[in-house]
Amino acid sequence: MTLAYQSAHQELHYLDRAGWLRAAVLGANDGIVSVASLIVGVAAADPGRAAILIAGAAGLAAGAMSMAAGEYVSVSSQSDVERADIAREKQALVDTPEAEEQELASIYESRGLSPQTAALVARELTERDALAAHVRDELGLSEVHTANPLQAAFASGLTFTLAAAVPMAAAALAPDSWIIAAVVVATLISLAGLGALGAHAGGAPKLRATARVLFWGAAAMAITAGVGRIFGVSV
Repeated sequence: MTLAYQSAHQELHYLDRAGWLRAAVLGANDGIVSVASLIVGVAAADPGRAAILIAGAAGLAAGAMSMAAGEYVSVSSQSDVERADIAREKQALVDTPEAEEQELASIYESRGLSPQTAALVARELTERDALAAHVRDELGLSEVHTANPLQAAFASGLTFTLAAAVPMAAAALAPDSWIIAAVVVATLISLAGLGALGAHAGGAPKLRATARVLFWGAAAMAITAGVGRIFGVSV
């Protein structure tokens, strides 16, 4: 993360990873859980291996495209809102510059600065780059948090595909009578690794993240297997 200022000591921050990391973790988790659950549900209905693999492959292809498209559309919508807010702020600086400077000063005052200091800071930042100051301090936007639709779509679609390949491989390599067990074990191991890896990449505690993904992954597979077993049909 490149800082716009010089720090007095070395600090490690992970906020610049937030956009792609969220999409990547979501894609990978959804890829493992959805395809594994689909395979387990179909296998519980007791069809042949070919039907199980076809269902898994279809789920992988459809899921990867759905995740990428969904991320692109949703993040694009967020980006549109951000650009519209910035445009309104830019026009407000043209129409009512004095009021905008006072608004900026009130923001700094609400954060603990004295009225005199807040007014001085607002004046100097306005003279340097008024729009940047308002975008950052009034709208709460920065380069770190700016929505990037293509980045989110690519990260989500790619990680979905890679993660979904794990239960697919387990189903393809396991004996017919062990497909469900192999997929469940491979999925839980992968989910544990994913939770720990995502937490490490974000600098967060690993145990909580790992337990979270394991619980929901196991629940999804159990429910889908139950549906397949009860109705005896592909789900």
